[in-house]
Amino acid sequence: MAAPRSFTPVKLVAGLIYSREEARGKAENRLRELFGDIDAGSPDFDFNLTDYYAREMGPGPLKRAFLVFKDLRSPEELPGVKLRTNALEEEIRQALGAESRPVNIDPGYVTRAALIMATAKDFSHRVPLRDGIYAHLEFLFTSAGGVRLLDWTYPDFRRPEYHDFFRGVRAVYLHQLKKWTA
Repeated sequence: MAAPRSFTPVKLVAGLIYSREEARGKAENRLRELFGDIDAGSPDFDFNLTDYYAREMGPGPLKRAFLVFKDLRSPEELPGVKLRTNALEEEIRQALGAESRPVNIDPGYVTRAALIMATAKDFSHRVPLRDGIYAHLEFLFTSAGGVRLLDWTYPDFRRPEYHDFFRGVRAVYLHQLKKWTA
């Protein structure tokens, strides 16, 4: 029997949904403290394809932004990262004196082949990891440099602007992997 091998490291990302810049700023600062330097950030995208967060965060306008962390990490860290970001949402709510959650933080990671996001919501296509956290395969990267959507890809992750951003993240990641394997 062959000895178990370590997983290839991944590129940690965090998706933020927010309505107040103050909440976004606090989240970004604390995420940097927790997970290290940020080497890329997306533009702010309108988060307007669902009203899922409207009751909790207000009717809008909501924004979505992604942060990408410089250092590669083990994919096994994802459940712990998600639990920490869940606690961070509450920390920010209290710091801002808000009645409800002012920022939603969804961590995930980029691999050679895919974008994986963490969630605490179970569904048939999600893989349980630990402590009530699941892996959600958001989309795949094709060998031709494109993005392949899946039946369960969230509506906002179907946007070409997201694909452009994450293809750029993947390119940086692949460059980092070359150095890591050398």
